This record gives sequence, structure tokens and C-alpha cells, in this order.
Amino acid sequence: METGQKIILKNNNISESTYELSIQVNLNGLSFFVLNLMNSKIDFLESVIFDKKQTPQSLLDQLTHCFNSFERLHKQFKKVTIIHDNELATLVPKPLFDETNLVDYLKFNTKILKTDFITYDHLSIADIMVVYVPLVNINNFIFDRFGSFEYKHSATITLNRILTLEKNSKSLKMYVNIETTHFEIIVVEANLLKFYNRFEYSTKEDFIYYILFTAEQLQLNPEEFKAVLMGSVNESDDIYKIAYKYVRHVSLLSNNSMLYSSDTSSKHFTLLNSL
Repeated sequence: METGQKIILKNNNISESTYELSIQVNLNGLSFFVLNLMNSKIDFLESVIFDKKQTPQSLLDQLTHCFNSFERLHKQFKKVTIIHDNELATLVPKPLFDETNLVDYLKFNTKILKTDFITYDHLSIADIMVVYVPLVNINNFIFDRFGSFEYKHSATITLNRILTLEKNSKSLKMYVNIETTHFEIIVVEANLLKFYNRFEYSTKEDFIYYILFTAEQLQLNPEEFKAVLMGSVNESDDIYKIAYKYVRHVSLLSNNSMLYSSDTSSKHFTLLNSL
């Protein structure tokens, strides 16, 4: 799988380790996943949700605190992956992609600064470039601590896994990947990506509004299309209940669709499909 992830190297002695680490970085929280390569089991899974949105600097302080607090993060790791989970991203079909136009791709749908570093992943399964702004201070911290690591945008991982799951499907489905403060809508049909976007939300009304608005824009009938919810959601949640009220065919993604799973749910979908 080529996802265009950037690999940063320096001399170290991690090659003999039997553990891999993945960290999902968001201004609203941090999530950690340690995989034991000896048995392909989750060795450590932990999330820290903040009371308020952090700045890049305060996020780095929080990350430093986590490394000081969580003993499981003191191991040596064979591989370290950083997932930049933010709204500063857009998708560009590879045939239309020009590396000299990175700023132009982002400036029309997100607020960027002149000092922002812009990079991209190649989502090979869809021949799409994911253009985004990573947090450079986080990358620098990980480089200083571990040396070798790779990084990519959360959309790259999420889309790659969903398109892999839909590889042999001909039907249309709307996947909704739910996090604490935002969610992603991914619409696929016949293994083709038809739509992707990310939305902030704070109420169940926000949640269903964006789902129905997306359906309307794509001319999808809520009585007909299948909606698959995943991530931080279960059947007792208000967002599931309101989706079930307005969309006829709603289901939860099975944990069988995860590369690794800690329970029967699809919580931490992006994180647990990153290694």
C-alpha cells in the first residue's frame, strides 16, 4: 500500500524492537496505539481528550506530558507513525496534481498561514493526493525522541481502509467516521470515491444536518442509501438515534472491518488501521 507517507530517518537502534507506535494528533485530543508484533495484539491504547481546543504549542506540552506519564510509551519501537488529524487538508486527483500549487489547493477551503509547511500523501488506491498542513513542532518532537518515523494525514488512512473494504462492492454507501468534535463523510460507489468532507459538530442536530445536506447535494434518497456509522458511536448514542430516525438504512461498522480492534466496536477506526 502506497500512501505517500513521509519517512524521516536518523541513526538509531530500534530495528530489533517488537513494538510499533501510532499517535493520532488533534488539537482537541491525543490517541496512542502500541502494537505488539509478536502476537499482533494491542499492547496499549489510550486517548486524552482536552477540555478546550489547544494551540500547537500547548498541544506539544500535552504530548510531552503524555510521554512522561505513560510508561508504555517508554519502549523502543520498530516503527513510529504520526497521524495528523486536522481540517487543513484537501483532495486532489493525481492527474491534476502539481506540486508547485500546494498553497492554491488549500487556500480556497481552509485558512492557512504563509509560514505553514504544506505536504501531501498519495492515496494510491484512488489515485488521489491528500494535500495538508502537518504540525511541524510535533514532527520535530518525535524526530528528537525517536529518530525514524513516518507521518500522514488521517484522511489518507481512513479513505484507504474504506476503499479497501469496498473493493468488490458495487453498491453505494455513505460511511460516517465519528470523533469527539468532528466527523467525516465518505461516499463510495463501485469502489470509487464519490465524496469526502469533514465537519465540526457539537449537537446531534449539527450531525444530522450535515448528513442530510450531503445526501441532498449528491441527490441521494434517505429512504434508499445505506449509511454506515463508525468510530465513537454506539446504538444508545443520540447521534445514532437521530440518524436512524432520518435515514432508513443505518448500521454500525463491524469490528471485523478493523485491522486491529480492542472490543466489538469500531472506535479508534483511523488509529487502529494505521499500522
